Amino acid sequence: MDLDTLVASCGRFSLTSEVVDGLHVDLNNTESSLNTILNHAKKNPFAGVIGCDDSTVELAAIVARELGVTHNSPAAARLTRRKDLARSHLAKFGCRVPRHWLINLREPLEEQLKQVDFPCVLKPLALSASRGVIRANGAQEFIEACKRIAQILEAIENPVERNHLLAESYIDGIEIAFEGFLDNGKLTTLAIFDKPDPLIGPYFEETIYVMPSKLDRRQHRQVIEEITKACQAYDLTTGPIHAELRIDHSSAWILEVAARTIGGDCARSLDDDSFNLEELIVSLAIGKQYDLALPVEARGVMMIPIPKRGVLRRVEGLSEAIKIPHIENIEITTRSGNELIPLPEGNQYPGFIFARAETSDEVVTALRAAHEKLNFVVSPIITTRIR
Repeated sequence: MDLDTLVASCGRFSLTSEVVDGLHVDLNNTESSLNTILNHAKKNPFAGVIGCDDSTVELAAIVARELGVTHNSPAAARLTRRKDLARSHLAKFGCRVPRHWLINLREPLEEQLKQVDFPCVLKPLALSASRGVIRANGAQEFIEACKRIAQILEAIENPVERNHLLAESYIDGIEIAFEGFLDNGKLTTLAIFDKPDPLIGPYFEETIYVMPSKLDRRQHRQVIEEITKACQAYDLTTGPIHAELRIDHSSAWILEVAARTIGGDCARSLDDDSFNLEELIVSLAIGKQYDLALPVEARGVMMIPIPKRGVLRRVEGLSEAIKIPHIENIEITTRSGNELIPLPEGNQYPGFIFARAETSDEVVTALRAAHEKLNFVVSPIITTRIR
């Protein structure tokens, strides 16, 4: 696209210096980060700003506002990344969200759980990738889950996000993911992904996304209507939209509407010779026209689940897995020697499997068959103490 790019991140040393410049910012200090970026912009003006994940969308919106470039408002961006604010705001505007309660981890849990419906789902206010998300079927499970999530939150600097979590009613139904974008307030659908593996808890590790969806017309309409209402409630007007919804026998319920693209490498499942998701998002950010040519064939991705906690030594069976019909690519993103941490404490997948075929069923079959060929050799983590 003939653009120069700058990555502002919390990394002190750029790992992509051969490709792109890096700028160190402290994501826990908005004022400092804003000043760092704006000082750089005085020398090298920006045409656009993009927040790549939940932790950066609000800062990106603040930077864009100061620079006068296209973006959503900081207030709208903040709503999309804070689950407690999102739930209460959407409920106020009549959007379908689960019943929900803000839980204070510094107050007695026994009193707070009296207001909660069971089964419920407990989740951190601002973490992603299902990290810290736990289902509780009763009071004892509720208390145990709160204590476990509290340990995950210990390293978070924001006191509200460290000391609180969200409890919400469990919606018994299928789950789907939506990928699209806003341009001048108009919502365009890129894909609706089915999640064929049941997500019933106690943890919610996502595995397969597959399109086209098998939703009927009524369900499809409900999904689009609810996401549109949520975007309007947030006052989102531009850029990527990633949403997660549950659909029961009667309605579509919003779990998340985020002002970012799909996480991890899953966006690769949308790419082909005539379409690239990142090029679309960059075009929206700089006000450039983009000719949209959506993919038509069935395709899908498996976020490879972590088999057990430990240090990854090697992955066996790759050569056999890639030979499975309809498998397009397998990417192992966790390198040998790195630690694998399952949910709910972990937040990363060891890799991704991509497939394309004529039907969604063929895609799912291929992904499962390829996964069965893989063997993650993991060694235990050994800790020592000095007396």
